[in-house]
Amino acid sequence: MSRRRRTASGLAVAIVAAAGLAATEDAGAATWVIKGRGFGHGVGMSQYGAYGLARHGRGYRSILGHYYRHTRVGEAAGHPIRVLLGSGAASVAFKNARRACGKRLHRRHGYAFKRARSGVILRSSAGRRLKRCGRAATATGRGTIRIRGRGVYRGKLRAKASGGGLLVTNVVGLDAYAMGVVSNEMPPSWPQAALRAQAVAARSFALAVSGGGSFDVYDDTRSQVYGGKGSETRSTNRACRHTRHQVVRYGRRVATTYYFSSSGGETEAVQFGFPGASPSPYLKSVNDPYDKISPDHSWTVRYSQAEVESRLSGSFAGRLRKIEVLKRGDSPRIVRARVVGSRGSSKITGPALQARLGLKSTWARFHKR
Repeated sequence: MSRRRRTASGLAVAIVAAAGLAATEDAGAATWVIKGRGFGHGVGMSQYGAYGLARHGRGYRSILGHYYRHTRVGEAAGHPIRVLLGSGAASVAFKNARRACGKRLHRRHGYAFKRARSGVILRSSAGRRLKRCGRAATATGRGTIRIRGRGVYRGKLRAKASGGGLLVTNVVGLDAYAMGVVSNEMPPSWPQAALRAQAVAARSFALAVSGGGSFDVYDDTRSQVYGGKGSETRSTNRACRHTRHQVVRYGRRVATTYYFSSSGGETEAVQFGFPGASPSPYLKSVNDPYDKISPDHSWTVRYSQAEVESRLSGSFAGRLRKIEVLKRGDSPRIVRARVVGSRGSSKITGPALQARLGLKSTWARFHKR
């Protein structure tokens, strides 16, 4: 082989190697631009949409009817709600109680329920044992009880031996529960029509999911954010009092009134917003004409190739090539997608993809640059 041919061959190899290196560098430098709309799961009432409807003169019944089709506002009274405040702690301290475990208490004194063996005991703030209460204990006051480290709550405090600690719940009337929710789920400065729609939705959701087990709802976003009396405001309480006992009904049943922050202009049917759920005649996709007021009506997220691959690690093999949407709902929200790698791919639900990528909703489109 001549020297000239060897040189040409070496140059060709160098060019191929350089091209491969450039391709690798380009892939590593790729930017993923994700454009989306809305904030939340998209099922039921859009809170910013309700705000917009209220600002355009719609009353709370009209707002509820817009999002929960074929329903009516009815009444439901006398239903206490058991709100889980915490679990696992060895004790819970409280004040302002009048009675606990059948024993009269001094309202100004502090007490605590403490886990002891398989049950609960009542102790004074100084640690003196006052009474053995059995597997569960309840403290009642004159309207409210102050729980150390949490604040003031209406209704009763209940502690139950569970696992190695206590299951602590606030047993509260339906209307009092709504007062502790609305101020945490919607800005108190919003129009009364929106706040009243939120109050009715909050009661309805709690009733629809309650029953069975040791508690009905969590006090956080797993159910509804509930802060007790200490979080209440004048305007949100006014909305709750105006709608006292009112709930959303579909036929004779209380409707499961899902709600969320911002729709992006269109809500989603429940079977697509929560893949695997059964269709519901009142949880359909509807246009949301005034959601543009929301700061999350539309949004854009940018990730590097490395960031996207890190977030979706385990969903593909090799280099991440694309995210292929397989199914969208009645709105443009993603129901199912495929994460495509150079050596392997896998399917993923829209909510799972949203969670892995830290997106505000499943209404998303992907662009690789």
